Amino acid sequence: MIIQKQNGKVVPIEKTNHERFKMIAKTMMGLEEILADELRECGATEIELLNRAVAFEGDMKVLYRANYTCRTALAILKPFAEFEASNEQELYDQVYQIKWEKIMDVDGTFMIDSTTTGEVFTHSYYAALKTKDAIVDRFRRNFGRRPSIDTENAQFKFNLHIADTHVTLLMNSSGESLHKRGYRQAVGIAPINEVLAAGMIKLSGWKCDCNFYDPMCGSGTLVIEAAMLANNIPAQYYRSDFAFKRWKEFNLGVWKSVKAEEDRKIGAGDFDHEIWGNDIDLTVLEQAEKNLEYTKLHKDVMLFHGSFENQEPPEGRTMIVTNPPYGERIKIEDLNAMYAQLGDTFKRLYGERCDVWLITSDFEAMKHIGLKPSKKIPLLNGSLDCRFLHFELYEGSKKASKQHDDSEA
Repeated sequence: MIIQKQNGKVVPIEKTNHERFKMIAKTMMGLEEILADELRECGATEIELLNRAVAFEGDMKVLYRANYTCRTALAILKPFAEFEASNEQELYDQVYQIKWEKIMDVDGTFMIDSTTTGEVFTHSYYAALKTKDAIVDRFRRNFGRRPSIDTENAQFKFNLHIADTHVTLLMNSSGESLHKRGYRQAVGIAPINEVLAAGMIKLSGWKCDCNFYDPMCGSGTLVIEAAMLANNIPAQYYRSDFAFKRWKEFNLGVWKSVKAEEDRKIGAGDFDHEIWGNDIDLTVLEQAEKNLEYTKLHKDVMLFHGSFENQEPPEGRTMIVTNPPYGERIKIEDLNAMYAQLGDTFKRLYGERCDVWLITSDFEAMKHIGLKPSKKIPLLNGSLDCRFLHFELYEGSKKASKQHDDSEA
């Protein structure tokens, strides 16, 4: 439900499944435009790019579809209350007025994520605590008992956002972060986030119109995301739990209709190319195989064991997207040599039929690739400041002055 102010009071506005309302989709830095395009495909309107988020409008069908299909979304949030509060007591009073019993049951569990900016509310934890107090006090007054806090697996996740005196409360319709696709049965060391992997593939410009190859695939996230995209498999096809299913306004019929519509598209494309993964570590390669078998994509992806410099890419035009080590698993004194070997391999084996994209946080080591990237896109991998680099390759070697990049990231 949406809340508005009438005569100084917080009043709910009942919404049907066909009425449109504002929403916010959270994503990672650098993926905002990609997510905006995905939301348009879901039927979203009034799209506005924010910092690591996209604001938009849609109905419940758009909310369900965005959760199910958007590959670069971390969460879909639905604002349901906005008001002004100039101190903690006003925050408490306004939150207390909301009819929380129409949102969740007393036996439910909830948690509050809080973000505050400005000089009025300087401690986000304290603002969340006051909000929690108002919610449980209202339940105690009306029912003699209260819902419980669960910071791990809450049934209802609320986001509290305060900018100066303007307060917005939002419901997280996704629940667990949407990067948790449900297909990861085995995990390697420091696997790349699924949302970041999907974003990298989209940023590379791969349209499923040529081969895809990850020469250092680890437990297979990039090749799985590529195979899902090539087969029109929705981002959350392997996941069944969403927070919106526990909402009182949840419409099972509409959800089933949206899901069935998207599932009918699976395999409907005309993908007739190769998807390959390679890794020197047999253990993580076996993990990739296990993940692929779970997704039933093991026949769509070929895995190879060996050093990247000895493995040629598939024949024909090929998009190469990879996430090489940043120094966590390889000693730092070896990293420069490994990146130099990457550059040599690009020039020796790949040639003009390949586009190469790689992500790294080691700005010093990347200079040793010996090739000048045509693009450097800032991205975050966890807390690591990274660059997503594009190398346009040509047959033969170019002059060192044109190929060598000694510029800063």
